[in-house]
Amino acid sequence: MKNIKKSLTVVSLTLLTTVSAYAQKNNKPLLIAEQGSFSVGGTLYTQPGSFDINEALKADGQTFHGDHAYIFYQIPAKARTYPLVFLHGAGQSKKTWESTPDGREGFQNIFLRKKYPVYLIDQPRRGAAGRSMEEATIKPTADEQFWFTQFRLGQYPNYFDQVQFPKDDASLEQFFRQMTPNIGAFDANIVADAVSNLFEKIGEGILVTHSQGGGPGWLAAINNANIKGVVAYEPYSGFVFPAGELPEPIHSSGLFGELRGVEIALADFKKLTQIPIVVYYGDNIALEPTEIWNKDHWRSGLEMAKIWAATINKHGGDATVVHLPEIGITGNTHFPFSDLNNLQVAKELSQWLKQKGLDQTKAGKSAQLNRKK
Repeated sequence: MKNIKKSLTVVSLTLLTTVSAYAQKNNKPLLIAEQGSFSVGGTLYTQPGSFDINEALKADGQTFHGDHAYIFYQIPAKARTYPLVFLHGAGQSKKTWESTPDGREGFQNIFLRKKYPVYLIDQPRRGAAGRSMEEATIKPTADEQFWFTQFRLGQYPNYFDQVQFPKDDASLEQFFRQMTPNIGAFDANIVADAVSNLFEKIGEGILVTHSQGGGPGWLAAINNANIKGVVAYEPYSGFVFPAGELPEPIHSSGLFGELRGVEIALADFKKLTQIPIVVYYGDNIALEPTEIWNKDHWRSGLEMAKIWAATINKHGGDATVVHLPEIGITGNTHFPFSDLNNLQVAKELSQWLKQKGLDQTKAGKSAQLNRKK
């Protein structure tokens, strides 16, 4: 009986993958009303002295712009009111939201098709925003088998059973090649400031973060009331708690040790209670402490997220943690938005956006405002 159930699960997973691939191959052309790119945030440094055009290779008197974010955006025809702003995680760039490693549409196109404007961020000191105010050395360190394991594709060289990641060599190579180094130390406050500056420029919208982007995401939402909701995929570090309510560290056999929260002023924390927040975690995460270090690393993140959400809700907020296997979405890695079932993952997010009233059209928002008058 157990083998029959396992076979049925494999068949169901294969069918879901086939249907997902077929649906994406048969998509209609996208109609884009506007697209472009720009930089936002950052710092200007001026070298002391006077610039001499005859000695133009000398730094004296010259300027250096750095620590800004790079933004690529697309606005579909008949767009919804609130754009989705996507912030990547560690070792990644805006590529994480674009085409998947096996060439399917990522969240960029999936949500354009759902009529959301999309803004993709390369955070300061990463990707196309690599002009750092801080000196750095980039070493070609061999580490990809670590990332395979850390990001829960499996226990290298083995994939997890029924994992929602394509198991062909070409897709794995694409996955490894999208890794992007820090060009300067990671600084959550610099990233948060750039994200906040973006929302100052574009107005109200929804912030979608991944992994390391979670911490800067909370800080940006605290700093900018134009952020009307936050969606976080598998945040790990950077969970903020009000002064006096910091939980005990969560111990883990993960390679980065115990997980600690960050204490902030209660007045700042309460700003997070003014917007809806949802946090998603994928599969193959331990439910109890274990020596399987990748599963235990993300166990500590999931446990901290639940404590954090409960603290927000205790202060009158609206935060939800969704462990995808518990709602029947299984096999996901650390990258649910680009896994084989990303259409199913996107549908779950779409339903949340609708539930929270964040999916409205411009016409719908105008009618709502008129009713309030």
